[in-house]
Amino acid sequence: MAVYDYLTLTLARGPAARAAFVKRLGAMGLTDGGKAAGLFVPQLGWEAAQGALLVERGDRAALEAVSAAPEVVSCEFHELAPTIRPLENAALKAGGIYVHRWFEVDSSTFNEFVALSGEAWPDFEARFDTNIFGLFELTSTRPGDAPGHKHLLLLTRYASHGVWEDSRDPSTAAMQTFARRAMLTLSTRAASTLLVMPQPAA
Repeated sequence: MAVYDYLTLTLARGPAARAAFVKRLGAMGLTDGGKAAGLFVPQLGWEAAQGALLVERGDRAALEAVSAAPEVVSCEFHELAPTIRPLENAALKAGGIYVHRWFEVDSSTFNEFVALSGEAWPDFEARFDTNIFGLFELTSTRPGDAPGHKHLLLLTRYASHGVWEDSRDPSTAAMQTFARRAMLTLSTRAASTLLVMPQPAA
């Protein structure tokens, strides 16, 4: 199963720096020995200069070069292992918004949390214009992480913020299952983003 690197970035301010960074990524050949899954920039929940790069594990030297790019003010590496998604050959879909949502759970409830997620997704995706790209386990350690706790990243595409709001309907089977999952959640936070790379084909 693939391992992913998730880089949380702070870029130099302004659209020129962001455009230069996107161009630099395109020229760096991150698909050599790995697959660049996507670069995300903020809508809601992140500071304006932040971003995230999700990359299927490949050339570590290339990722180190990303962190050293002149447009990058700071960069943190996080190693992610997929749980029941992404599916094989999954690709990020252009358009809409991507919500990055972190969960903290007790290690003893980790498998149940993942199972409840998989139980809810079919109804959720059938009702709304949305797609669960991935539910990842954070396998690297961070300062301050509590022992005996696990962290997961859920990456979901919604057609719009309006679809996200509609999908909160508590009467659906999916939301009732998510409510059970919430009972296992120690903490959670989310941010909505735009996918800016890869760009859709002309």
